[in-house]
Amino acid sequence: MVPHGVDASRPSIARVYDCFLGGTDNFAVDREVFARALAIAPDSPRSALVNRAFLWRVVHYLATEAGIRHFLDIGSGLPTRGNVHEAARNAAGSSRVVYVDNDPVVVAHSRALLAGDPAVTAIAGDIRQPEEILASPAVRELTGSGQPIALLLVAILHHVNDEDDPAGIAARLRRALPPGSYLAISHFCNPGSENPEWARITAEGERLLAETLGTGRWRTREEILAYFGDLNLVEPGLVPLPDWRPGPGAIRHPDEVRHSFLGGVGRTG
Repeated sequence: MVPHGVDASRPSIARVYDCFLGGTDNFAVDREVFARALAIAPDSPRSALVNRAFLWRVVHYLATEAGIRHFLDIGSGLPTRGNVHEAARNAAGSSRVVYVDNDPVVVAHSRALLAGDPAVTAIAGDIRQPEEILASPAVRELTGSGQPIALLLVAILHHVNDEDDPAGIAARLRRALPPGSYLAISHFCNPGSENPEWARITAEGERLLAETLGTGRWRTREEILAYFGDLNLVEPGLVPLPDWRPGPGAIRHPDEVRHSFLGGVGRTG
């Protein structure tokens, strides 16, 4: 059954990503986009899983080594195994988490999953309207607590088109962070002349996402790095996702996976 208010004739970013993660909360139109993406980049589902693993490692690091207990996840996507609140509690027990997404299915699923958990909230919000997100009571509670928070922009800024000013959005969100806070970003990467074959694949991917979702940009390392502004990058800096603090026994991924995403974490002064 299609939830009320959801257009099952058009693909959504969250549901297509759910396909890549092997989920079932998607429609035929989403699976069509997924199939077309596989024809361009057969290893792309692995890239999605690597991104999810990066998120888990980031949250674990922030909870255990940085002592963060407040998390703001914008563009959270559909609930799946390894949610932020699960990772945070696995690492350090009690944490406060606010999930934000502009997809009504995501918000509805998240609220159903989190019902009865007062420390975790899911709200509707679009990253392209950062002021509205920052003005919501749940987010004001985090940013006004006087405690450092972790802002998670994982696989979301590449779905902000150039004309919507992703750099300006990132800057506005950074300015709202209390001292000692952290910003985590993962983003599709276009390696340009360093890897012409992958650059060709990214161009095909951009055309597909523009046609089907209306958004999706593979940006250069310099463009992605600029989203951190003057924050101090945590070692090892902005790197391919598998290289960000890999755990013991980490496997070597093929170039398609290694070059598809960059990620990093920055800290405010």
